[in-house]
Amino acid sequence: MKWFNEEIEQVLKEQSVSPETGLSEAEAVKRLNRWGSNELPEGKGDSVIVKFFKHFHDVLIYVLLAAAFITMILGHYVDTAVILAVVIINASIGYFQENKAEKALEAIRNMLSIKATVMRSGSRLGIRAAEIVPGDIVVLRAGDKVPADMRLLEAINLQIEESSLTGESLAVEKQIAVIPENTVLGDRTNMAFAGTSVASGSGLGVVIATGANTALGEISTAMESVEKLQTPLIKQTTDFGKLISIVIVLSAILMFFIGYLFHDYGTAELLLAIIGLTVAAIPEGLPAILSIILALGVQKMAAKNAIVRNLPSVETLGAVTVICSDKTGTLTKNEMTVNSVIVQGIEFEVSGTGYSPEGAIQRNGREVSIAEYPMLEQFLVCLKTVNEANLYQEENKWMVSGGPTEGCLLTLTEKADKKIEVLPIIAKIPFDSSYKYMAALVEEKHGRRIYVKGAPEVLLDMVAVEERSFWEVQIAVHAKRGERLLAAAVKTVSDDTQSIDHKDLRDKFHLMGIVGIIDPPREEVIDSIAQCRSAGIQVKMITGDHKETAVAIGEMLGIGREGKAIEGWELDSMDMTQLARAAIEYDIFARTSPTNKLQLVTALQAQHHICAMTGDGVNDAPALKRADIGIAMGIKGTEVSKEAAEMVLVDDNFSTIVNAVKEGRRVYDNLKKTILFILPTNVSEGMLIFISILLGATIPLTPVQILWVNMITAVTISLAIAFEKLEPGTMERPPRKQNVRLLSTYAIFRIAFVSSIICGGILWMNSVLSAQNYEVGVLQTITLQTLVISQLFYLFNCRNESRFALNKDFFSNKAAFLVSGILIIVQLAITYIPFINFVLGTEPISINNWGWPFIIGFSVFVLVELEKWVVQKFFTTTIVSRKRKV
Repeated sequence: MKWFNEEIEQVLKEQSVSPETGLSEAEAVKRLNRWGSNELPEGKGDSVIVKFFKHFHDVLIYVLLAAAFITMILGHYVDTAVILAVVIINASIGYFQENKAEKALEAIRNMLSIKATVMRSGSRLGIRAAEIVPGDIVVLRAGDKVPADMRLLEAINLQIEESSLTGESLAVEKQIAVIPENTVLGDRTNMAFAGTSVASGSGLGVVIATGANTALGEISTAMESVEKLQTPLIKQTTDFGKLISIVIVLSAILMFFIGYLFHDYGTAELLLAIIGLTVAAIPEGLPAILSIILALGVQKMAAKNAIVRNLPSVETLGAVTVICSDKTGTLTKNEMTVNSVIVQGIEFEVSGTGYSPEGAIQRNGREVSIAEYPMLEQFLVCLKTVNEANLYQEENKWMVSGGPTEGCLLTLTEKADKKIEVLPIIAKIPFDSSYKYMAALVEEKHGRRIYVKGAPEVLLDMVAVEERSFWEVQIAVHAKRGERLLAAAVKTVSDDTQSIDHKDLRDKFHLMGIVGIIDPPREEVIDSIAQCRSAGIQVKMITGDHKETAVAIGEMLGIGREGKAIEGWELDSMDMTQLARAAIEYDIFARTSPTNKLQLVTALQAQHHICAMTGDGVNDAPALKRADIGIAMGIKGTEVSKEAAEMVLVDDNFSTIVNAVKEGRRVYDNLKKTILFILPTNVSEGMLIFISILLGATIPLTPVQILWVNMITAVTISLAIAFEKLEPGTMERPPRKQNVRLLSTYAIFRIAFVSSIICGGILWMNSVLSAQNYEVGVLQTITLQTLVISQLFYLFNCRNESRFALNKDFFSNKAAFLVSGILIIVQLAITYIPFINFVLGTEPISINNWGWPFIIGFSVFVLVELEKWVVQKFFTTTIVSRKRKV
């Protein structure tokens, strides 16, 4: 039911409760049994074992497990052990890197208060919040957490902080009158919602929803039902793995029949050869190296204040096409600031932002002297005297105790060029949302006066008619700027006045001035948004604030076109087609609900956008989870938003996102280079075995030796590519398209070209050495070394996909030279240490035989650099430029 649209008497009747007595204990127990505990349901999670074995759910892993089973049946237990070890290592890397427990729902549950004060059988009782039931009468006081959704019955100066739920930057003033049925969540001022906090005042409410039925519970349910999308890299590598597995299986079947029907291979020998082909073609080291590269990217981002909770999210950042950003606390400081002051028809600007008293009151860009403007000084005296907040400094940060509006007025008075005094107060009327002002009777040098401060539209009723027209124009102008306005007025009274009441505030006041208050943008965000634009990334503001405020902030930040904005209630009436059109057309979305945010992210994704969502509140959590990459604020963000997001900004700085995008693009480029580097090993090995079976020749490598080559080239040499720096112009190109292939046509050509050089070189070498009656073990060892050394030379080709290797950045990546040295030491060890000879089936070779690997390896380097030159010279416009645009 829409309880906010019901009269209090009707709500109490439907809940069968009296506010004086509350529920009886027996009725409370009955309702607890009916509605259940006031807690959010826990989602079902996988066990540790299930999570681990999920990392075996990959078609290439299945092929390897089948190979391990066949080798075990044939009695080749060393081969079986090595293959299984590779599979388990890959699964373990994935498990430990990705094992981030889903804590978002637990964090939401922790937002519910632990205890609450209720009326039961005519007495006030403190009970566990979990025991609250619909119909309970709950007492609210400053500092309390609201334990359940309730319709307010009484609100005395009651203000509730709802920013974590609605995105509203200010505490909401509550009242008890009926409001229209189409009112959005953020404007339901006669309601209090579970998980929010009482900022000031007191109140009484009747519970109308508990647990999963609350607004907070709806967010929890939405998060459980949100489908988490695969990252672009996971999609690409999954499709790539399926393609490779199909090719491998078909090739294995074909080779088995060729070997069986046309050559003299024994069944066991042929099966081992087929397993060798299978193992050769599978890039089993690729998952491990991808995880390592992503993990290194995570570490680098962490050093730049961006904590990534999910490895594939690193490269997703590089593909982002649109960032949907919450306004309050993300694009803005969430610290109210006086932006302008109007006194006696003169408008003053105020510099500085936030609660820090750094800045000045200015006119035409120059600081003013308060002594030259007596009415301005009196106005500031009023703001400081009629004020219940306190401004203080804690750990080099300025803080406010009390309301944020009151606090920013104190900051304003501190920016004056002289100290503003606080006048002695004789009597006062505290602020109440029902009359929207506060007043004080003060003692001045020349007599007694009443100062009043509050909503401009209310204070205008206290002044003479001739004053109204000017101020009405000023109020309209500043309201359109998105400023929240506050006015101050004064009236002189007789010296024997000892008290004041509301009838003393009806007339004869002089309106001294008004202030315009904003939640200011972060200074660095403007430049960050400009950088996003140059990188082809759209920025959209999705906020719970009012339309005028959102448009004004958007204009300052460079978001939005011609003041265009749309509100949440308009989105609610749209079908999917209209919603998709609005998601593209508008950049500013105001008065949005949690459902709106989720709808917009989904609509953008339906338009093939890779979507990032930033936010800090509970209301952002479902959209954060749904987005391709959710980005939460680390300082002001709730635990719910942090757990729902893939990335947390430690410094709450929007510009950190730009640095993260740069790192994401660098990581993806290096991932592509790594794949371009690794695959020629697999293809050349597969070609060697394929051609050997085709010709009926001796198989050049055993399955274990093939596994060694694949793992050593992937985990050792290719690791150097992870340290390659960002290439020039990376942030000037548009994001890559969502459906772009992992391997471009040019990349496929390069892989085939390099594989042919290595395979052709080894076949030529083997024909020469076989003619010299080399033993099979020695020949296999030289072949193994040739494959590895050729890949080592090819590493320096891959550091730059299209630029020449010998350039000014040749020595910039020290890791390339470090891994080269390590690789040579390791390869010497597997050649000359007896134990390793036994495991891998290698044999010591003479120093003369090392010439072959280095000759073929150097040939690879020279021929690939020649190929780059040919491409640059003759095919740049048709291949390279097209690839770069993608």
